[in-house]
Amino acid sequence: MRRAPHAAILLLLASSPLAQEADRPSAGDPLVPLELQTLAAPPARNTERPGDATTTGSATEATGEGGKEAATEATAEEPLSASDAPVLQVTFEETEAIPGQPLSLRLTVLAPTFMPDPPVWPSLEAPNLLVRLPERSTGPTSEEVGGETWSGVTRHYRISPMVPGEFAIPPQEVIVTWADPETSEPRKVTLTTEPLTFSGVLPEGAEGLDPFIAAEALELKQEVAGEPEAMQPGDSVTRTIKATIRGTSPMFLPALLPPTDVAGVAAYPDEPVLEESDDRGVLEGTRAESVTLVAEGGGSGEAPAVSLDWYNLKSGEVETASVDGFPIEVDGPPASSAEPRDWRAIGLASLAALLALAVVAWLLRRLLPPFGRWLRERRTERLASEGHAFGQLQRAVARRDEPALRPALDAWAAKVEGHDPREHPGVRHALVAIGAARYGRGASGDAGAGWRALAAALPEARRDALARDRLAALPPLNPGASGGWSAAIVSDRE
Repeated sequence: MRRAPHAAILLLLASSPLAQEADRPSAGDPLVPLELQTLAAPPARNTERPGDATTTGSATEATGEGGKEAATEATAEEPLSASDAPVLQVTFEETEAIPGQPLSLRLTVLAPTFMPDPPVWPSLEAPNLLVRLPERSTGPTSEEVGGETWSGVTRHYRISPMVPGEFAIPPQEVIVTWADPETSEPRKVTLTTEPLTFSGVLPEGAEGLDPFIAAEALELKQEVAGEPEAMQPGDSVTRTIKATIRGTSPMFLPALLPPTDVAGVAAYPDEPVLEESDDRGVLEGTRAESVTLVAEGGGSGEAPAVSLDWYNLKSGEVETASVDGFPIEVDGPPASSAEPRDWRAIGLASLAALLALAVVAWLLRRLLPPFGRWLRERRTERLASEGHAFGQLQRAVARRDEPALRPALDAWAAKVEGHDPREHPGVRHALVAIGAARYGRGASGDAGAGWRALAAALPEARRDALARDRLAALPPLNPGASGGWSAAIVSDRE
């Protein structure tokens, strides 16, 4: 890893209205020269900050623009100057790292009073970067500024490039709440960092590693539960491979178990299990993968060996961690092999079925309402027809239901055009017999003969009524009877 010539400590002043007002020269105030690394301050304070490499940021730039020409002392109405606002120090010493290895970034906020609320820190998230907070990443601090002790809070980040290449973190904001020196009221400012650039580089000799893994130590271990060389159909063997790594996160480890392709053996892998810890600033952890091999039929094969190439950070050499494979034997008849499914044909058939269902649904939506209306109209016509009324009357007679007889007879008669079927002699005599049997003098209550006579008379009455309707609908046989054709013939003869 290559170090920068010196640590870049960035001081950022809050872009508060009071700080900007303090930078404006007023009439009669003497001009104070402002150097690039010196902040304008009241004459009562010495605001030089020895050791600061760079002074930058949005608030500092606002002060510097006016400070190149002039800087003023704070007036009694505006007692705060730029030096009274919180500052942000950014320490980022290293600008290159091997992928997977962390770079140290420290943000420190200092205030001339105290902070009633903790600062709101940025997350620094970016593509292909692993940003972590180590143990005790945030803590209090203090520093002497201009002869005074300022208190503050510092946060430590570890930024690891995950792939080789150039990286840039855009300006980040830190929101700081601090107490006003005069009123002790809480004030809030936003401090902004400069962009941070760095790179991930591959060490010499490790360019061909895929995936690239750099660590202080890497070890593979294997456990096999069961007897893979003496299996019967229904038996199972569990293979577990565990990788232990130190010097980087186990997140950089790839999948460990390759596919096990053995005839008559089905493989059921489990989800990988990752565990990570921090040992005094050094990341370490494990990745464990397991697969259960189930014998379904006779066959033989081999579980493949597993190897992993990695770069040793201590020795600077590429090393290999590996575990051996093992043979698999299943004693029994071969498992029945089903014909492979033609998924394309299945998909086309499913698509055709969906299209057919869509067409049927469209047709039903278009045809059902008219068909329903037609059915309702036919039913209404049937209920209003003479045939339906006559059927109701016949059912009342068959049940010998005297209360329903008269309404049914009247409803049927109302639907017969022309002659009233109730006047038919057979119908009248049957009705009289039924009434006499029930209400007449010396009535026996036995109206069976009357009901039988009525059942026989009704069809005859219906035929007579319908025949008369048809006769009434025919034209007259002798048009001359009404003075039509005969009169015309006589007229011609004359």
